[in-house]
Amino acid sequence: MTTSLRSTSTPVLMILGSCTSLQFGAALATLLFEDLGSWGTTVLRLGIAGLLLLALSRPAAHRLDRRQWLAVIALGLVMGAMNGTFYAAIARIPLGTAVALEFLGPLAVAAILSTRRSDLLWVLLALVGVSMFGLESLQGTPLDAIGVAFALVAAVFWGLYVIASAKVGSLVPGQGGLALSILVGALVVLPLGAPGALHGLTAPGLLLIATGTAVLATLLPYTLELSALRRLPRHVFGILLSLEPVVALLAGMILLGQGSSPLRVLAAVLVVGASIGVTASARRAPDAGAAPAEEEVLVPAHTTVTGEMPVLDLGTAAPRTDALSSQAAPS
Repeated sequence: MTTSLRSTSTPVLMILGSCTSLQFGAALATLLFEDLGSWGTTVLRLGIAGLLLLALSRPAAHRLDRRQWLAVIALGLVMGAMNGTFYAAIARIPLGTAVALEFLGPLAVAAILSTRRSDLLWVLLALVGVSMFGLESLQGTPLDAIGVAFALVAAVFWGLYVIASAKVGSLVPGQGGLALSILVGALVVLPLGAPGALHGLTAPGLLLIATGTAVLATLLPYTLELSALRRLPRHVFGILLSLEPVVALLAGMILLGQGSSPLRVLAAVLVVGASIGVTASARRAPDAGAAPAEEEVLVPAHTTVTGEMPVLDLGTAAPRTDALSSQAAPS
């Protein structure tokens, strides 16, 4: 029982840490937009984070086969597009609203991959909460249409990220695949952010902020999420990310001076309730809280310089899961 509780609580804590780090890092990144632009900030953030993780993991890139490289490149394309469009969104609309809209992507993944009716109910509850974040924003100052469009595009790529990162986790041991994918993501947005990134490299103060943003908004959350994804079924992983709008709301209040309201608090309660519900449902699963047979996890771990990273085994996934994975990362 204790082992089952620990095996569930550890990845949940990883996701909580990821949510907190990511949203506070995003708020910090807005300080760079005036000087670097949203795309320049994205390039610098991903580039620094990729180099740091590359130095830590030191992947044997020359040993990766064609299938592994295709998965790494696919994840890099998704990460570059997801981060670039999200930063373009929060440059135009409030952080909490942007995250609420972007969350529709992983929420859709959670619904598609769910195999239990109870999980669908929790997804619907989370969707109601997310919708209330958007409703609250619509009652105030009208939202910038371009910002909303960028957030919705980011939502699509966030959903693909959940799938593509699982593919990399199953094919590339340790964190080497993540490091290479982040660098690919930086190259993807480089044509749009090169001038701003170059300016940031020549200004020590801006470079320091960019480095902090890289650690808080890229390196730490992606490492935690990838590790959690290797320990949890993907539909559970997806709905636990419903905490993102709540943390974004807090980050906006604390760091950006964005106010709150009773409607936002109620929305936060619904979203957190959905997260608690799906976690409790996962603990009640057969075989002492283990993942369903079609989404088996926890094959032997690979040791890295940052600790053990259990690998998600996609080989036992259900047919519809395999189909989604192959579309996201054609490897």
